[in-house]
Parts: sequence; C-alpha cells; structure tokens
Amino acid sequence: MNEKQIEALVLMMEECGELTQACSKVIRTEGAERYRKNLQDEVGDVMCMVEILYKAGLIDETKLIGRMKRKQKKLEKWSNIFDS
Repeated sequence: MNEKQIEALVLMMEECGELTQACSKVIRTEGAERYRKNLQDEVGDVMCMVEILYKAGLIDETKLIGRMKRKQKKLEKWSNIFDS
C-alpha cells in the first residue's frame, strides 16, 4: 500500500466518524434544519471519499455496486426502511 492510499483510508475514517456524529445529532435534535444540512454535507464528503478510494485502486466499482444491491435486498427483507 502506498502513502496516497494510506492517506485516503485515514481521510475516509475521519469522514465516517463525522457522518456518524451528524446522524446522531439529527436524531437527538429531532431533525433540526441546521443538523440536517450538516448531515447532507457529511454524506457528500463520504461519497467523495468513496470515489477517491475507487480512483486509488482500493475498491472495485463493479464489486461495490454488487454489494450495494445485496445490501438493499437484505434491508428490504429485514428492516422497515422500505414500504412493502
């Protein structure tokens, strides 16, 4: 693993931590508008890092899309996120 890949992973970890905090604040403040904006920003930051990990050769786009589809099917079965 090279230095750029390591830096990309560290940045992803940091962004995921910030997203975790943003999710918590939206729940605790019952969706206060300023925290919803922060949630939007943090999701965008994580999505940016996903693209960077792809470009750095750390993840495979085809496998990522396949995993996303499998996860959605699992959530459709076991969660209340989707309408039946």
